[in-house]
Amino acid sequence: MTHFVVGATDGAARRGQLALRSGIVETPLFMPVATRGMVRLTPTEIVADLGYQVLLSNTYHLMLRPGAEVVAKMGGLNAFTGFPGASLTDSGGFQIMSLDATITSTGARFRNVYDGSWVTLTPEEAVSTQEALGADIAMVLDVCTKLPADRDVLSYNLELTTRWAQRCAEARRDETQRLFGIVQGGVDAELRSMSAQAIADIGFDGYAIGGLAVGESAESTLDALRASIAELPADRPRYLMGVGDPYLMAHAVALGVDMFDCVAPTRLARHGTALTQQGPLRVKGVGQRGLDEPLDPACGCRVCQRVSKGLLHHLLHVDHESAGALLSIHNLAFQFELISRLRKAIDDHKIEEVLTQVDKIWRRPTLASSLGND
Repeated sequence: MTHFVVGATDGAARRGQLALRSGIVETPLFMPVATRGMVRLTPTEIVADLGYQVLLSNTYHLMLRPGAEVVAKMGGLNAFTGFPGASLTDSGGFQIMSLDATITSTGARFRNVYDGSWVTLTPEEAVSTQEALGADIAMVLDVCTKLPADRDVLSYNLELTTRWAQRCAEARRDETQRLFGIVQGGVDAELRSMSAQAIADIGFDGYAIGGLAVGESAESTLDALRASIAELPADRPRYLMGVGDPYLMAHAVALGVDMFDCVAPTRLARHGTALTQQGPLRVKGVGQRGLDEPLDPACGCRVCQRVSKGLLHHLLHVDHESAGALLSIHNLAFQFELISRLRKAIDDHKIEEVLTQVDKIWRRPTLASSLGND
């Protein structure tokens, strides 16, 4: 069969199955971020027990420590992380932006965050490194632009991203690994359309929309997303990178997005915020002191079943890591419930009902920037 099959649809929203060498995964899906091989403060087996099928790790960090050759020797990324599902690796394109890399037509040169030495990354090296890591899905090396940005800068980086994508496609050796192209162009709808057409013309196993949710408004994000999706093939998965905000996720699914990732659920947890059916909850607030009730009465996760708001409030003041671990589990459970609810809504042709529910609680500025690694 083809590697991506669309089943039920509701308008542009779609339920699918993506065939990877580690197995078949259900879409829409959300990927927890395990930048260096593990989700912060969250044991891998718990991530799997929550129902997640794909884990995202970062090429840049893993190629520096412990090194792609070490991961390969240990049996590849899935064996290295101990995650029983599938894996996706980001290419390092985000670090090009966040570390203010020097960009040339050849590649990018930036500092090693661990020892300060200079690191060079080319499109060819990004592909060969991800093949050595053994991820189920690899990403092309792209140029992600900080927003706001001049149109000339966006245009230049878009053209460079397209050239690099072509080089990545030509450098590919492992046909069992899915390779995704990345659309850029900021919040300029015309540039997004141009980028999507150019990346689609090269031909990839899936298509990511990158460089969004970096501080722009939710409306601008969705407008850029619409322009991108209109030019992408319907028989390939679409991946909105770095987005975990419930409002954006729900509306992106309604537009036809199949995959998401974000550090926000666990980052917010480490800063004392729980995601609930009533909205974000600051657990450290004085109002939560001594409360013998769950974080979210509507949630059936292991934390809400066993741990009170009062204990979590206490731990946030005296044992921050324990509180962060418990809140991370809850927030990941919330995120999985949301994506499961969106899947069922597509099956039942009730996506508009779920959008209405989500809008009542989450139509507000995004909770946290997706910038950075977890």
